Amino acid sequence: MNAAATIREYYESLRRGEPLYPYFAERPDVVKFGVGERLVGYDAVAEGLREQTRTTENWTVESQDLRVTERDDYAHFSDSVFMSWTTPDHEYALSTRWSGTLERRGDEWVFAGMHVSTPYVED
Repeated sequence: MNAAATIREYYESLRRGEPLYPYFAERPDVVKFGVGERLVGYDAVAEGLREQTRTTENWTVESQDLRVTERDDYAHFSDSVFMSWTTPDHEYALSTRWSGTLERRGDEWVFAGMHVSTPYVED
């Protein structure tokens, strides 16, 4: 599987409510920035993603402009993604920007860093 297929599979796993932490490198320097969080180290990323999966459902993840550059054992990507999901007391819908790096682990690709943000819109 190439890096782009890994990213698409991650999106699909998010939609299905499947575990997401296996997509991340098991290293102390792996990072994941979410819309409202900063997770550093594999243990923090894994726990944060477990909690997200436990407390959210009904995910929509629509990739609108995935761009991936793959070089030997490293890749980087960017995407514009519309996301929506629900928690027990709220519904969310956001246009987001994703970027990150992946590294090859055997025949697979894993995230070494991921950043998800929303564009700042001035009133």
